[in-house]
Amino acid sequence: MTDLQTSLFAIGGAIIVGVVSYNKWQEYKAKKSVERAFSTSHDDVLMAPPSESSERADRAERPERHEPVLFEPESVSDSVATEDMPLDNVDLTAEQLATEPQGQTVVPSTAAETAAQAAAAPVVSIPPQIELPVDGLIDCVIPLTLEAAVRGDKVLPVLQNLRYVGNKPVNFIGEDSHGEWEPIAHGGIYKSLMAGVQMANRSNPLNEIEYSELVISLRQICDDLGAEPDIPDMTEVMQGARALHQFVIEHDAQLGVNIQSKGAPWAINTLMSALARQGFDARPEGRLIMSDGDGGVLFSLSTNAGATSETTGRLTLLLDVPRVSQARDGYGAMVACARALASRLGGVVVDDSNQPLADAQLAEIAGQVDAFYLDMDGAEISAGSTRALRLFS
Repeated sequence: MTDLQTSLFAIGGAIIVGVVSYNKWQEYKAKKSVERAFSTSHDDVLMAPPSESSERADRAERPERHEPVLFEPESVSDSVATEDMPLDNVDLTAEQLATEPQGQTVVPSTAAETAAQAAAAPVVSIPPQIELPVDGLIDCVIPLTLEAAVRGDKVLPVLQNLRYVGNKPVNFIGEDSHGEWEPIAHGGIYKSLMAGVQMANRSNPLNEIEYSELVISLRQICDDLGAEPDIPDMTEVMQGARALHQFVIEHDAQLGVNIQSKGAPWAINTLMSALARQGFDARPEGRLIMSDGDGGVLFSLSTNAGATSETTGRLTLLLDVPRVSQARDGYGAMVACARALASRLGGVVVDDSNQPLADAQLAEIAGQVDAFYLDMDGAEISAGSTRALRLFS
């Protein structure tokens, strides 16, 4: 081996060591930047639930605020109950917190009389209304007239083989001896039954083949139970299914905002653990979701990274608009979270074209979201309702 070859090997080795060292240094910097972003000791009102002490101090320093659209104070007892309500993990947006309180002047004697009447009034416990699995607005409803009353224990095994036609769920309810409809259950006795097949979802409307399959299966069930089905005309059912699917298409809205790094990318492992500490739940498919507090999804977050990627320079937050009720203000919560993450991580909130989103643009989108919710309410398919969750699945 000549001196030249030895020198070339030495230079090549030095270059390789330098590249590896540089990559390790970049990984270390990315990890430390994320750790520093989430290691601040001060409270972050957008990313962490407020403590009890901070809530009390905050209430003592500011006047009580109300949301004029959603809440209308009616009595002293109502206002007390409102103060005791638990807060969600994601705070209200700055716009909501800045809402002017709609104060009212109350004569002291009138307030005392109202409080006394409220205390003396008997408390009536109203049982919650049962939400039936068959819904005439989004289901094709088929009555099944029984020759004689049947027990739920006999009905349930017969229905086990008819849960879906295509990708549309099929459900049944029964009419009890008091004329009340309820989900069929063991121990119940029913004088008539009703089947319902969902007419549309995000994928497609109920079609002729699926409907024919349903009718054949229902006739077999009726033979086993001693019943007669009242089958609706297929043409009318198909028209209703297509109209419902058109509604789904027109209201299938998903809004996203992105956080783009201003500098070095962020280390995935450190980022994931930090986001989990901030309230995000990791899902098997790789998404992170922010819970609405009742088992539902408020919005989701994607790191836009492949399975083998160690860093990412872009995060995406996504709101499935028809699946989140207006009362939860999913859009406001998502934007507040995006701003907080951008501030902590040294990023900027951008749209899908990588253009920065100004406050005026975000406010304009918020107005469009409110109009969207009103349109869904007008169709009696409110966003976040059971109907909406079934249709937009």
